[in-house]
Amino acid sequence: MGKQPESTAPKQRKAILVGLITKHQNIEKAQEYLDELAFLVETDGLLPDKQFLQRIEKPDKSTFVGKGKVNELKNYIKENDIDVVVFDDELSPSQQRNLEKELERKILDRTYLILEIFASRARTAHARTQVELAQYQYLLPRLTGMWTHLERQRGGTGTRGGAGEKEIETDRRNVRDKISALKKDLTLIDQQMATQRKNRGEMIRVALVGYTNVGKSTLMNLLSKSTVFAENKLFATLDTTVRKVVIDNLPFLLSDTVGFIRKLPTQLVESFKSTLDEVREADLLLHVVDISHPVFVDHMETVTNTLTEIGAGDKKIITVFNKIDAYQHIAKEEDDLTEETKENISLEQLKQTWMHKDNGLCVFISATEKNNIEELRALVYKEVKKLHVKRYPYNNLLY
Repeated sequence: MGKQPESTAPKQRKAILVGLITKHQNIEKAQEYLDELAFLVETDGLLPDKQFLQRIEKPDKSTFVGKGKVNELKNYIKENDIDVVVFDDELSPSQQRNLEKELERKILDRTYLILEIFASRARTAHARTQVELAQYQYLLPRLTGMWTHLERQRGGTGTRGGAGEKEIETDRRNVRDKISALKKDLTLIDQQMATQRKNRGEMIRVALVGYTNVGKSTLMNLLSKSTVFAENKLFATLDTTVRKVVIDNLPFLLSDTVGFIRKLPTQLVESFKSTLDEVREADLLLHVVDISHPVFVDHMETVTNTLTEIGAGDKKIITVFNKIDAYQHIAKEEDDLTEETKENISLEQLKQTWMHKDNGLCVFISATEKNNIEELRALVYKEVKKLHVKRYPYNNLLY
């Protein structure tokens, strides 16, 4: 047999993941965050190789993880041909520079990773402008790290104000100018989006919210009978989609917005203001939850906290527990596990618990299997009707 031709496909870059165990974050929580980080790493096209946890009272100011762990990482990187090191928290510019110098590899943090994924998902000029602004705001304090090669080239002269520093100042000025221009562009976009929302009239507005990858877009397609891009990936939806929905003879507007995630970069929250205004200005929120996820309660808390941060914490909410088919499948597989390893809670028990907590404002569905969709439609109709009658009391005989 002849020699097999070598593959021309580019080699997938390998990444190791690093997180902290602190007095504010126990080992279970730290591991949970790293597992989510691995999903982010895969979404960004990297290959997760190994996870590292460091127990430390608080992040080390210089290297985030301390000298001993840096040496451990350095040895593993050399022995296993690692290309990228990803940290689960946002690094300071100095921490990032020190780590790049010590490990001699590309250093990413969770914030940068999320920004990269958003950039790859941006389809419209609006989304691209929002993401680009967030990226430049993240980049500005880190420009010095891009010029360390110039420092090495100057070679120990001890002088300051050389070509490197001048080039950094030029870059800083250019980035500031770019940020200013992008903010002006977004101000115009915000005004246009506000006008569009105003032109929709006084129809009741309902917004889908939830953690990333919980099935909001699939549910949007079901309720609106339209085709909205839906994919089993993080942040598949960045641009807001608004559709008119009619249940029986009651019309309302339904919007699908970007998914939330823990440690969502503040730069993104700021730049996505006009997108998040769809949530802020909604009359009713449908909080979609992936009930099959082992930490769905934590995800719910993240969404609730994010809603509060953006000024939408006082909205009326219907909780839509999605993916009951996946939950039932997991429960069936794990029936033989003991109480020590799993809380064996049936779907019926969960329903009773959450119905009591949410005063009946929740429903359990499967968007992909179309289970209990009519029950959801009936609950949405009931709540939208209340809002409609309150806003248009003279029309209440129509419904």
